[in-house]
Amino acid sequence: MMKRLPASSTLQIDNKRVRVTEWRFPPGSETGWHRHAMDYVVVPMTSGTLLLETPEGMINSNLTAGVSYTRLMGVEHNVINDSDQEIVFIEVEFR
Repeated sequence: MMKRLPASSTLQIDNKRVRVTEWRFPPGSETGWHRHAMDYVVVPMTSGTLLLETPEGMINSNLTAGVSYTRLMGVEHNVINDSDQEIVFIEVEFR
């Protein structure tokens, strides 16, 4: 398995109701395996395709700038930018 650089995260808001994080994925970066403890919304700032490594296998996730999506808590995956462009999104988690 190839060693990837970590994606970078910047915490923007963290209060009793929400946590808002900006995620930046340079080409070849990843989050590492994690499980979401809260329901969340992703707001893509750039368009592109991320590769999701999941317990069920690999999945391509196409993002379109400005087109949000939501997921329930419990999602487990490693998010990988296997493209040649930076991908950026905002993640809003609900407590």
